[in-house]
Amino acid sequence: MGRLSLVARVYVGAVAAAGLAFVVRGPLGGIAWLEVAVLGLLVVVCESTATRLRSRHLSWSPNSAAILAAIVLTGPVGAAVVGGCAVFGVRRGTSATKQVFNGGMMALTGYLPGEVFLLLGGEVGTPGQSSFPELIGPFAGAALAHVIVNYSLLCGVLWLTGEPGSAGQQARALLDPRVALTELGYCAFGLLIAALWSVLGPFTPVLVLVPLFVARWAVAQFAAQQRAYEATVSALCQAVETKDFYTRGHSERVSRGSVMIAHEIGMRGERVEAIRYAGMLHDVGKLGVPTQVLQKTGKLTDDEFAAIQLHPMRGLDIVREIGFLDEALAGIMHHHERIDGRGYPMGLTGDEIPEFARVLAVADAFDSMTSTRSYRGARPVPEAIAELRRWSGTQFDPAFVDAFVAAIERDGWTGPDTAAPQSAGAAAAHDHDDPTAPLRIIESL
Repeated sequence: MGRLSLVARVYVGAVAAAGLAFVVRGPLGGIAWLEVAVLGLLVVVCESTATRLRSRHLSWSPNSAAILAAIVLTGPVGAAVVGGCAVFGVRRGTSATKQVFNGGMMALTGYLPGEVFLLLGGEVGTPGQSSFPELIGPFAGAALAHVIVNYSLLCGVLWLTGEPGSAGQQARALLDPRVALTELGYCAFGLLIAALWSVLGPFTPVLVLVPLFVARWAVAQFAAQQRAYEATVSALCQAVETKDFYTRGHSERVSRGSVMIAHEIGMRGERVEAIRYAGMLHDVGKLGVPTQVLQKTGKLTDDEFAAIQLHPMRGLDIVREIGFLDEALAGIMHHHERIDGRGYPMGLTGDEIPEFARVLAVADAFDSMTSTRSYRGARPVPEAIAELRRWSGTQFDPAFVDAFVAAIERDGWTGPDTAAPQSAGAAAAHDHDDPTAPLRIIESL
């Protein structure tokens, strides 16, 4: 978790203390300790073999099955003890603070859903054939409560330990309905463990470990694929940044801004991913523009400016065969179109412009305005917002301008590091792809 703020430390301490309080508040003497020991060991094994997701802050393990089984077999307090065993998970690179937080969080995701289980009429103990189907309703309620508590606590720590914009995006990504439904599916293994306990006893988790670790392998493969996608996109971005000084950091910020708009307008998860890639690669076509044109310090000739205007089409040619980009291709191709039809490369108007391109256009122009250029300094955020509103309906889609402004007002905006030293080339070069340049040209007509 790195260096935590005071508020974050208080939050982590409160979660850990609450988890411990629920562990010790109940009648520990009446707990089925054999079940607790076996399921607690299963939690430790799952935590020790957790799969790292694409974000370096998040990992996944199938420990929900053990905690939900403990709710049925041992009740809320026993489930809290089982969940708290997560603190003993052995994971490389995990700080003591994160271990303590995980233990407290898992204890809470055992105790509170356990109380929901009892409230819905669930009976604690080894279920038999006569326990079904009455047991399914209370168990489903406990599983839903488990996911809600777990994800709420995770979102809280993400909000408090990350950068304002990125933390919000990670939290919203974590709340993707597909992720929640997948987690509910793994919770169902808990009912399987509880149901088989009367037949296999302590050997039940051993049998269930096979499908659990097959599930872990599948998640690991998916995460590895996502990391490969990230590596591909990062390599292309680095190539562009090497060639064009002004794209350094710009692509990442346009990607972040586009995702902020996407979340604000309620885009579904897979489209948010696609627009994130589109933002990162929107200028990849500059690889096809002669370096001497990109880095020219004087005024461009008509032919040189035409070469600049072709970079969206060259970008499409470069990445069109990368299958996972999907709808991002349209954004890359048309991000310099204007609502009034005075953009390029095709002069599309209004809704003829793909939605991704209209989103990218707003984020691209905003980052350009809030970045230092060789011919002007960076504009303050309020001034850049005013400029977006000024050209809303002519250059930009008004709905996306409003969405971006709302997202910035809520999450803030982290622009380029103006204190970072510039290279000699970066200081001398001109940005011939400044999306706000047409605003100045048209304004002077």
